[in-house]
Amino acid sequence: MCEPEHARLLDETDRRLIKILQVDGRMANTDIARELGVSETTARKRIGQLVSRGLINIVAVPTPLAVGRSLSAIIGISVLLPELRAVGEQLKQQPEVRYVGVSTGRFDIIVEAFFCDQHHLLGFTSNTLGQIQAITAVETFVILDVVKFSYEWEI
Repeated sequence: MCEPEHARLLDETDRRLIKILQVDGRMANTDIARELGVSETTARKRIGQLVSRGLINIVAVPTPLAVGRSLSAIIGISVLLPELRAVGEQLKQQPEVRYVGVSTGRFDIIVEAFFCDQHHLLGFTSNTLGQIQAITAVETFVILDVVKFSYEWEI
């Protein structure tokens, strides 16, 4: 199993705290403290430290359906290599795009994006991607069914 440097900085209480928050990020500090067997102040400070050290984020993540996006696609993009970073920067500005990764292999950039429908996807690929001159090829993979989607990591 991978153990990044940050993971070694977590003690057993931090690991247990993170697991609790993965199940319910809105759990009250008093309930967290009770489950951990520590004071509420300790639980609150531990959470604050984990956030300030950049080891956890506590956020509400709307599902694509909550914002009217029922079509999901993974898009593989080939680009002129000197323009790789510039294209990535352009793609991250698009409201449909949730993830942009520079990759190795067949595609230079992998994008995950969400759309209202097929026409929205068509407009994005032909108009938005079509206007970026450094893009040399695009391959779109429409997601038919999501079998697993998780924010949980083994800590």
